[in-house]
Amino acid sequence: MANEYRTTLYIGMTNNIQRRIAQHYFDSQNVKKSFAGKYNCIYLVYYVCYDNPKEAIAKEKELKKWRRDKKNILISEFNPKWESLNNQVV
Repeated sequence: MANEYRTTLYIGMTNNIQRRIAQHYFDSQNVKKSFAGKYNCIYLVYYVCYDNPKEAIAKEKELKKWRRDKKNILISEFNPKWESLNNQVV
């Protein structure tokens, strides 16, 4: 995977991660109007599952406020090689 420091990060919450990954891929190939489409955010490198949507939304908002280096550390601890996890989630 590309060097994490040159990769654009997208943070979002969904109840269907496979559908969201497919939407991002479609946007990157065709639409390019969404943030994910414009910046080709098509690889999943980090995720967390929550039972409560309110907790997920709160965490999403928190992460969006973090500096890039803190996000990089979080991802690297979870996925040291920043490998695509697109096919590893259900």
